[in-house]
Amino acid sequence: MKHFILLLMGLLVVEITLAQEKIVYKSIDSLDLHMEVYRPENMKKGKSYPAMVFYFGGGWNTGSTNQFIPQATHYAEKGIICFLVDYRVAKRNNTTPFQALSDAKSAIRFIRKNADNLQVDPTKIIASGGSAGGHLAAATATIEGYNNVTDDLSFSCRPNALVLFNPVIDNGPGGYGFGRIGMAYKSFSPLHNIVAGAPPTIILIGDKDHLIPVNTVKYYQHTMKKVKSRCDLKIYEGGKHGFFNPNKKNMTFYNSTIKDSDEFLQSLGYFDHVK
Repeated sequence: MKHFILLLMGLLVVEITLAQEKIVYKSIDSLDLHMEVYRPENMKKGKSYPAMVFYFGGGWNTGSTNQFIPQATHYAEKGIICFLVDYRVAKRNNTTPFQALSDAKSAIRFIRKNADNLQVDPTKIIASGGSAGGHLAAATATIEGYNNVTDDLSFSCRPNALVLFNPVIDNGPGGYGFGRIGMAYKSFSPLHNIVAGAPPTIILIGDKDHLIPVNTVKYYQHTMKKVKSRCDLKIYEGGKHGFFNPNKKNMTFYNSTIKDSDEFLQSLGYFDHVK
């Protein structure tokens, strides 16, 4: 019993150490939406840092901010302030994918609006996510509509870079979610809304993904190149949907995606401030 109590206390300490703060970024009626903050150690007062904003996957139906705790912990150690964003999903909030996107955009606007207090460099905000969360990250950069009426639109929701894990990028006919999105895909699907100025992007996907065809992400990359935007594509042999999540039995995919994401962000100068 004593050993169990000590273990529980240790777990609580780890949790408190990792998620230093929960911030309400948006309120809808009686619902408060939070983001969990993971900060680098020994942050210097008055200095600004890059930010990385994570959106969990779950088909806009379910999911948890816990999904990206390992990545957030890693990037906080690399000198980036990380935000794990909770957003409305169907099973908890009886909402649609459109409201999820509204929340995703609100989160980045909140960070930019409060950049000074959060010590965030508003010109170095990375959006990231997996599956439907990858859609939300990509859509904050590509989609014009679905803005919340209470948002301060003078602050842009567009990130400066994207790190996308097997993202839902095609909502058109034959793409993921078309049954729920319908013809609104024309204004909702990242693939159908790429324009000049799209931020540099890396897409990480397994070649055995049953939801997101590799050919779809290759076409996304092709379209990005047509508008002269950088889009790196990393394909992992044997990787299935969700392959990037840590697995106690096999950490190969997790470690590989972290390495490739690190190299992408390093090439953009996101770690220069820690030298």
